[in-house]
Amino acid sequence: MRKYKKVKRKEIIFNLDEWKAIEEKAELLSMKTGTFIKRMSLEGQITCYTAKNVAPVMNALRIIGNNINQIAKKANETNNIYAEDIEKIRKENSLLCHTLNQFLSALPSTKA
Repeated sequence: MRKYKKVKRKEIIFNLDEWKAIEEKAELLSMKTGTFIKRMSLEGQITCYTAKNVAPVMNALRIIGNNINQIAKKANETNNIYAEDIEKIRKENSLLCHTLNQFLSALPSTKA
């Protein structure tokens, strides 16, 4: 039985100007040219977010993650978890999702 994925290979020919434009766009997005071509052909556009000044958000996420990890560690050590711990995890997870959504919606993006 074959262990490899089934794939279809196709050769595409670009002129030098087209290839240069592809290389420039791929470099702008920090992508390999092959990956760029594949994603553009499947998705039609690629949005790349530039993340500057993310330290406050990352610190908040780190604190929330630490809280969730502490609860999980306690549950694993005692083989028991309380309803209040589950509720705290839900609240922390909700805050985490809300914080990430706010952050991502405010980011400037580069579209190719």
